Amino acid sequence: MELSPKEQAKTLPHLPGVYLMKDSTGKIIYVGKAKDLRNRVTSYFLRGKDIKTSFLVSKIVTIEYIITGNEYEALVLENNLIKQHNPHYNISLKDGKSYPLIRITNEPFPKVFKTRRIIRDGSEYFGPYPDVKSLDRYLELIDKMFVLRKCGIPLRKRYSPCLYYHIGRCCGPCAGLVTQEEYAKHIAKVRAFLSGQDDELIHQVQDEMERAAKELKFEVAAEKRDLLLALKTVTQAQQVEDFSQESRDYAACEMRMHLATVSIMQIRDGKLMGKALYRAETFGDETETLLHFLIQYYGDGGNIPQQLFVSHAIDTTLIQAYFKNELAVATEVFLPTEGKHYRVLRMAGENAARDVEKRLRSKENPEALEELMQVLELENLPKRIEGFDIAHLSGKYTVASLITFKDGNPDKKNYRRFNIRSLDGKIDDYAAIREAVTRRYTRQVREKQPLPDLILIDGGQGQVNVAREALYDLGLDALAVVALAEENEDIYFPDQRDSLRLPERSPALQLLQAIRDEAHRFATSLNQQQRSKEATFRLLESITGIGPSRSKRLMQTFGTLEALLSASAEEIAKQAQVPLPVAQRILKTLHL
Repeated sequence: MELSPKEQAKTLPHLPGVYLMKDSTGKIIYVGKAKDLRNRVTSYFLRGKDIKTSFLVSKIVTIEYIITGNEYEALVLENNLIKQHNPHYNISLKDGKSYPLIRITNEPFPKVFKTRRIIRDGSEYFGPYPDVKSLDRYLELIDKMFVLRKCGIPLRKRYSPCLYYHIGRCCGPCAGLVTQEEYAKHIAKVRAFLSGQDDELIHQVQDEMERAAKELKFEVAAEKRDLLLALKTVTQAQQVEDFSQESRDYAACEMRMHLATVSIMQIRDGKLMGKALYRAETFGDETETLLHFLIQYYGDGGNIPQQLFVSHAIDTTLIQAYFKNELAVATEVFLPTEGKHYRVLRMAGENAARDVEKRLRSKENPEALEELMQVLELENLPKRIEGFDIAHLSGKYTVASLITFKDGNPDKKNYRRFNIRSLDGKIDDYAAIREAVTRRYTRQVREKQPLPDLILIDGGQGQVNVAREALYDLGLDALAVVALAEENEDIYFPDQRDSLRLPERSPALQLLQAIRDEAHRFATSLNQQQRSKEATFRLLESITGIGPSRSKRLMQTFGTLEALLSASAEEIAKQAQVPLPVAQRILKTLHL
């Protein structure tokens, strides 16, 4: 007889290690560490636990464990297992916002640019910058004040410098026109500027402005004046906090149910350099969640502070050992209870609390999702809904849209479009739906991507039946699919159930309408793009010497008519591989 999860927990040893909780399919859904495995895991099954813990416990079927030599080894192993298995109920930074940073590459002639990805190659990173406009202002000022290279990574040698050198925007390291020592001086000033040490730059620009004015170079003086104003504006926005030289981060965690928000505030040389909110869902408590977050957040070794102040009583000795042993950084970790550090941490906590409460109020559109599950007789809450619509113009430019709603809200990164290939100019919405549904879910199955809890088709009984047939042919007949007809807002099922008409104010109906309308908008926008594209082809092909092959090559090369017209005849001839007289004829004809 198999033991229940609670009984399994009682068999665990009183030793440090990692525990792995699995569901009925054998999939790992949660990984945790413990100083004492039995005490920690049995605590999940105590009476009076909160709702989120009870929900996690309800999913557990099997508990496995790995004994380690000590709690530090358990922490490292836990982190590796979370990365390897990505358990559903562990905290994951992929669920949160990815704020951009400024990167200074680790090269003899470094490049400075915006990025969202940290690469552990010795590059330096500044940020994160939740306000992208502020980051763009920094980069714009750097571009104006320093003649740094703009070309790609790695730097490639050239016999002559590019246009940026000739207009004074680059010092020409690719052509050997600047030494590493001279270039390093520019980078040192950029580094100081991004660290908040900008007094020297302000004085430099002030002197350049005054010198230009004395020499009656009024245009240069005006440019320096504008640069000085922008520099002072950025400096004021950094908000001086104190005058200490340490680099410090403040990390505060707030949770409501299974929703977590961690607020990070960065202080560099006494100035507030960045604020960021990271969102995630987890079934740990706030202390456990904060520790996991910090391991993930600093795990790539980028931009780690000298001092870290935290809002909850995490094991500071443990995380300091992790920073030292795994990341080779001697960071001190503190839990302040009073004084200036406590006040900054409290401010970070208030930001996190406001964010997580806002998320809790809007999360998952729960009323609509629960009503949908009930009225459509679904087995699970429809957290992921995908909607299809077809658009065409008299049988031409037929396209299908696929839009995704996650937790009752648009998930635009998962929108897709399909050019319908099987109609040959015929008007056949049923065939178009069949092709779009088949192509979508053939790929999802092949690439082992997530499938929706509900599929919504814009249409009536015929459309939903065709979608069901396509799913049946793929072996996906278990997927729930309905159609919403616009005329009376009736919901149609692909089985013997009668159509359903919900009240006008029904949250479930309003959500389906929002999905249907968004799918229609998305399909129509692509249809219009296709018509515009064909009109461009017809215009090009009206020029002597341009046929279907050359018009297609021209658009593949330049993308838009505007880009084509901004190129010279020589560039058109070379890049699109057309005769120079034809390129000249294109410009002469289209510029009329």
